[in-house]
Amino acid sequence: MGRYYALADGEDTAVADAIAEHYSPAGPNDRCPTAPISVAVALADKIDTLVGFFGIDEKPTGSKDPYALRRAALGVIRLIVENGLRVPLAAFFALAHGQYGGALPRDAASTTADLLDFFADRLKVHLREQGVRHDLVVAIFALGGEDDLVRLLARVKALGDFLASEDGANLLVAYRRAANIVRIEEKKDGATYDGEPDEALFEQDEERALSAQLAEVRGAAGALAQEEQFGRLMGVLATLRRPVDAFFDQVTVNAERPELRGNRLALLSRIGAAMGEVADFSRIEG
Repeated sequence: MGRYYALADGEDTAVADAIAEHYSPAGPNDRCPTAPISVAVALADKIDTLVGFFGIDEKPTGSKDPYALRRAALGVIRLIVENGLRVPLAAFFALAHGQYGGALPRDAASTTADLLDFFADRLKVHLREQGVRHDLVVAIFALGGEDDLVRLLARVKALGDFLASEDGANLLVAYRRAANIVRIEEKKDGATYDGEPDEALFEQDEERALSAQLAEVRGAAGALAQEEQFGRLMGVLATLRRPVDAFFDQVTVNAERPELRGNRLALLSRIGAAMGEVADFSRIEG
């Protein structure tokens, strides 16, 4: 009815349509607005509602969601993803929080942090219904600092394609082998091996080759991620497969010399650190 009133008052059609689509999408099967004014109004309303309720610590608990906040978050996700919008959610949440003029008991930082966690859960549900693996979403979210849903989904797709390849599947197995060895030895020794390995202690070519490739991956990962070249980023990660396989084939990690053993464990821990520039592979299932 608001649309009809607006048209009768001589408002622009885009404004009238935005009034009609104010609450859209109201559910998973509801049409998602695409007109810029409609999208802006629908986003503003939903984000304002979410920030307001989270700002007074009224969050959904269990199956209870009396204020339909899960539906509001799903609406925001659909509006952003289906329209390909580059929206920095954290900045928008902080902006909405400021509009309350200090009336909310919870500060902007804690409200935003809780909302991002909430959106991560909602996004996993949304993507699972579309057949996207939720563990890949978790692996990317675990990196922190990612609040651009379009960019996040591009990273998830690239990661999924990589893991579906032979190089990706084998590298995941090698990562888990390295992580398990380091974890077991750290527990046994009561020590950590997360420091940089000493190149002077390398005795075999396989150690040197792996160390060099790890350095190359870590050096390129940040720049490629910044440029949103996620396909190339996965390609760089794939270059680890051969030197990692060669290391495990030719190098004895638990060498008799303690300094050599510790150095090789530190080199293994660098595999996880390098791959951690791309995603938290410890969160990937299967």
